[in-house]
Amino acid sequence: MKTPHVSFISPEPDVRLVKAFTTPFKNALAAARTCYSSSGIVSDEQIDLERSRGLAESIYLAGHHTTLQHAYVQFAIGNVSRHFVWSFLHSHPFYNSEQVSQRYVEVRPGSVVVPPLDGEARAVYEGAAEMQSRAYERLTPLLEPEVAAEYFKRFPAQAKQRHLYAQEIRRKAQEAARYILPIGTFTYLYHTVSVLTILRYARLASQLDLPAEQTIVVSKMVNALLAHDPNYALILEEPLPEDAYPEYRFAARRDGLSAGFAEEFDRALDGKTSRLAASPPDGERNLAEAVRTVLGMPRDLLSDQEAIALALDPSRNRIFGESLVLSSHTKLSRALYHVSYTFRKKLSHSADSQDQRHRMTPASRPVFHLHLGQEPDFITPRLVERVPEAARLYRDTMERTWESASTLRRLDVPEEFVTYLYPNAVPVRFFESADLLNLHHKLAMRLCYNAQEEIWRASLDEALQVSGVHPLIGRYLLPPCTLRSLSGVKPICPEGSRYCGVKVWRIEKSEYERVI
Repeated sequence: MKTPHVSFISPEPDVRLVKAFTTPFKNALAAARTCYSSSGIVSDEQIDLERSRGLAESIYLAGHHTTLQHAYVQFAIGNVSRHFVWSFLHSHPFYNSEQVSQRYVEVRPGSVVVPPLDGEARAVYEGAAEMQSRAYERLTPLLEPEVAAEYFKRFPAQAKQRHLYAQEIRRKAQEAARYILPIGTFTYLYHTVSVLTILRYARLASQLDLPAEQTIVVSKMVNALLAHDPNYALILEEPLPEDAYPEYRFAARRDGLSAGFAEEFDRALDGKTSRLAASPPDGERNLAEAVRTVLGMPRDLLSDQEAIALALDPSRNRIFGESLVLSSHTKLSRALYHVSYTFRKKLSHSADSQDQRHRMTPASRPVFHLHLGQEPDFITPRLVERVPEAARLYRDTMERTWESASTLRRLDVPEEFVTYLYPNAVPVRFFESADLLNLHHKLAMRLCYNAQEEIWRASLDEALQVSGVHPLIGRYLLPPCTLRSLSGVKPICPEGSRYCGVKVWRIEKSEYERVI
């Protein structure tokens, strides 16, 4: 893959192939030949690459790509923006990543992408990034007293040794303070994908939102793969041109939001973080029918209520008390696939970066810059709202950030470079859908009081609204501690030393409340 000509001022992305199959291309061909082998498994050693070129090209062009999914590659990636990870690496379901957390790791000054700018544009950009960094450094200690008050309200016995919990309190303050940091902040991660996904990355490298950064990172991924196994050059394609993407017809628009879009979208949320937009009116009946079908039971021997309880009640379906997620593998639980929900959501970029990690609850996320208006548009954590001095600093930083972005546009800075400056607090407005099986898992993880507060609030919105339309289903959308309690599993809280301090399993969902 051609190396791009764009060169960033900040350190270039670091991409290293750290784990891979020994002979991945041969393995794909061996897998293909095994499908038609009358003498058993075909091994890599039996593959003659010269004689198999025609087979490789034909199965690739025909779209028979499962053979390319056997080989996985793992990359260690650094000096990339969080916005790039959100927009590209994590915008699909076919990956696994472990990324450094801004909730638990303090962000140092200067840890931000600096695109290829010069003169006044560079001065404005770097000045804004420095301003955001200083605000982050000030905001964290401003929030710590309020965090401490909430923390020791939960853990009154620990108030006698406050110094032992200073790091925990600081981390919870950082969780809110990070909203002020730019989405161009550097991150590092392990990223594991199949070779098929790498080939897709190569084909899609020039798509919006960040074609420059994407092309740099993807070219390094591809070149590392080719260095490991040059045979992939036989099927590797160059990136699609811009005119292949319908989105590019709108990309040059510089006025941000189309008239009234944000107001219209937010009005439809009706004050919620996540609002149920669609659900099947016969969802509970369909679930019950699916359960009866799995068991071969007629309706007169297994009522709808009883069938739903068999599938969802942890006291009867005890796999929901397991640490491993087993629901996709068990016959009865797969009945949950047949009920689906769609939500209209508005989350900060920071919270949505966690929400999208639930790869089996897919969303249609926006072309980012087309959602950016001229006026400040941001989400404020509840913790910040409770500290007047912090709230003033927060609002002032947001206003100055939007002013800097407007100045960069007047200086004709490309939109993809301007967006790096927007804060983690900038809203992402989108639609998200989920089948019940995967929604159940997501809500179990995110209704935990240790989950990030904003995504926890969105999850609570979802659980309560599903309960409103499907009460037999909604009663079982619960955090892990409650599921384990109903299953009879101990310890009830699976978090060990990270126990949140609240006996959530004794509380009704409608009574859930938290600040930190």
